[in-house]
Amino acid sequence: MPAPKNPLHRDQPDPADRPATGPTPSPTPEPPSTTEADRATAPPSDGATDSEARRPRTFEPSRLGLLIVAVLVGSALFVGGFTLGARVATTPGTPASQEAQFDPFWDVYSLIQNEYAGSPKPSTDQLVQAAINGMMQSLNDPWSYYQAPSDFESSLLSVGGQAQGIGVEVQLQPIDPNSGTSCSAIGNGCELAVVQPICGSPAAAAGIQAGDVIVSVGGTALDGLTIDQATAMIKGPNDTSVTLGLLRGTTTIQRSVVRMIYNQCEVASKTLANGAVGYISVSGINDPAASQFDLALKNALAAGQRSFILDLRGNGGGYVPDAVKIASEYIPSGTILYQQDASGNQTEIAANPGGLATDPSVKLVVLVDGNTASAAEILAGALQARGRAPLIGTKTYGKGVVQEWLPLPNNDGGIHLTVARWLTPDKVWIQGKGLTPDVAATTVGARAGTDPVLDAGLVALGYPPETTASPSPAPSGSPAPSSAPSPAPSGSPAPGGSPTPGSHTPSPS
Repeated sequence: MPAPKNPLHRDQPDPADRPATGPTPSPTPEPPSTTEADRATAPPSDGATDSEARRPRTFEPSRLGLLIVAVLVGSALFVGGFTLGARVATTPGTPASQEAQFDPFWDVYSLIQNEYAGSPKPSTDQLVQAAINGMMQSLNDPWSYYQAPSDFESSLLSVGGQAQGIGVEVQLQPIDPNSGTSCSAIGNGCELAVVQPICGSPAAAAGIQAGDVIVSVGGTALDGLTIDQATAMIKGPNDTSVTLGLLRGTTTIQRSVVRMIYNQCEVASKTLANGAVGYISVSGINDPAASQFDLALKNALAAGQRSFILDLRGNGGGYVPDAVKIASEYIPSGTILYQQDASGNQTEIAANPGGLATDPSVKLVVLVDGNTASAAEILAGALQARGRAPLIGTKTYGKGVVQEWLPLPNNDGGIHLTVARWLTPDKVWIQGKGLTPDVAATTVGARAGTDPVLDAGLVALGYPPETTASPSPAPSGSPAPSSAPSPAPSGSPAPGGSPTPGSHTPSPS
């Protein structure tokens, strides 16, 4: 499992919380005809840059960790409080004082290895992983659980705003949308189509477009293959290339794309109220998001905007240090959150100096909903409790515990273990309660093309609501579209949600 970038050098407090560990994640059913190719959804290789000096954090003499706050539900990630770390036993094996207690365990292990006559016989790795899984389940803690190697690696990538592969979402669909054909394999009236290249991905850089039909991979035609088989051909080791044969309209083209770990676009921005209000949406809390947010805010301030809407709706969380970093853009000093360990000891985590928008004349409102979780709640909670910005929307998710992500030796996966809780600056623990907005607003029952929550944010800043739907925000650093782009594919699940019945879930490759 490739190590995430700078996993042990984030300037953050104690094991805080990262949003990604929700109730013991139960897999989200995947609709037929879609699959997940190479995009890792989850974990922290939070895109930290080596140039950033980060202070190593020590938990115990043999334990280093990185705080994350997140909640993993199926393929969705709620970030809210995790640390990435590693433990090294000073004395491997069963402690002498506990040998008698462990005798039944080793007896059962030996009996299975030597006497079990059923088929198939589990491997040693399978037995070890099952034992670890059983221990974690005995905690009865929905945020503490074991993940097998591939799942743990994916979680690490996703939570850090990164993904692995070429970064294209694909869907198996009928060539004729009116045919009523049910597709289970490519060919016979069915095709593998690109839903969209993922923002910031190698596929986007290679010029692959939404609507392209993939007809071959590496020169091999895809007829007769299932979507899983086709996407398995697209996947591959990092820093290797794959050539896709694409049908674009009536023209066949070839595109060579290098598979790699890449940073996803976590921040999108646009202007509202005839350029007077800067709107910034943040979809994850991680190092790429913090950097993209800083750039978007800097550009907006340079353009003369002094009123801002920070949209955290659907943001499942991420790393504690990055929540602190974004909050510090608006809060000049003082408490951002407290972390409380198992003994009840509380550690204050303060704002970083030098924020871009700490001047009180810069106005701010924050949009939240029930999928605003974990590290996103740390950010929203700090801005609210410090009186820097009102929250507008609906009550947030309510994840106030911190997990540590611990890779296990020998590539045996890793565990998420609850090690602490986090509190708002006024020492409120939001676990199971969430943050209550200052202004209640919801999109439930709203007509298509309207956003009552966004309108409430504009009104709170002293501007009239939008009369029509505004264009989707452009990713930070990208030019805004000249016209409103097509809506996101129907059925793309909101964080923590399930796909709309009968629709597709985009399948990252």
